Amino acid sequence: MKTGELAKLLSAELSGSSEEEISSVRGVSDASEGSLTFLTGKKYISEIAESAASAVLVEKFYDRFESKIQLKVPNPVFAFARALELFYIKKETPKGIMKGALVENGANIEEKSSVYPNAYICSGAEIGEGTVIFPNVYLGKGARTGRNCVIYPGVVIRENVMIGNDVIIHANAVIGSDGFGYVPEAGRHYKIPQVGAVKIGDNVEIGAGVTIDRATTGTTSIGDGTKIDNLVQIGHNVRIGRHCILVAQVAIGGSTVIGDYVVLGGQVGVADHASIESGCMVGAKSGIMGTLKKGIYSGAPVIAHRQWLKAQAIYERLPEMMKRLRHLEDKISKMEVRKDD
Repeated sequence: MKTGELAKLLSAELSGSSEEEISSVRGVSDASEGSLTFLTGKKYISEIAESAASAVLVEKFYDRFESKIQLKVPNPVFAFARALELFYIKKETPKGIMKGALVENGANIEEKSSVYPNAYICSGAEIGEGTVIFPNVYLGKGARTGRNCVIYPGVVIRENVMIGNDVIIHANAVIGSDGFGYVPEAGRHYKIPQVGAVKIGDNVEIGAGVTIDRATTGTTSIGDGTKIDNLVQIGHNVRIGRHCILVAQVAIGGSTVIGDYVVLGGQVGVADHASIESGCMVGAKSGIMGTLKKGIYSGAPVIAHRQWLKAQAIYERLPEMMKRLRHLEDKISKMEVRKDD
């Protein structure tokens, strides 16, 4: 693709030749002649100037990049993502219901969709237009996917799960498994039937191995635009707002309510019935209980991030402080002995 055409597609202002051929899109460490790369911060200026990349996405033009074609955009990282789509992501040609796919009577599969061999679609399930169902996917009774979804191999979508449009679900995720609910009776744990649903909004991405439990009654819900990393566990009746980020190995207890634009770092644990206000950011390995007001937090249990940083600085010095404390105690003890004499 020529740089002039690329600039138009990315709505970029061009500095340099519009006829240079771009054959790949790469990070600066992988860039070669014919590559488009991007600048994210001043510390990478020298690296990009010395790289073999032919073109670079920038927020402003740089004199040091005179030998390179520059494409000025408001957000180089976003433009880089768009360029990757243009070069490498090809929309799949609809294949319809392929030989070897198992589709029960009463399932509704829209046109321009693809159902691969060994997928199992139950009666009453619905698949929206343009959706791709890869091999070994299970879609339970009454489950629905919207338009233009991609459901990768091994995904289980159980009964009464509602999935919006443009949703991506990665391999081996399980949506709609039973919530973890038991009541003690006569010395045993009696299972509470989990008869609710799961609702996934539009433009949600769900990572590999994620498990989202159905509600006991009512609905477990994930808001529009939320992105869930691999190996996340979301309990029954949890409500997650719009455009949240849940990093790998987050675990959220049942009936927790999470607002919009919340970010939970890796391995954050959230107790059941917690409440997290919109806009909260929580550092990795933190533990959350009760209500969390809007802010930035770290630690287990969580405290304000700045306070946690101070506490960490003290924690590192504890052995030294303990040594000094024992030294002072010894001196005081000797002083008391002399005073008694």
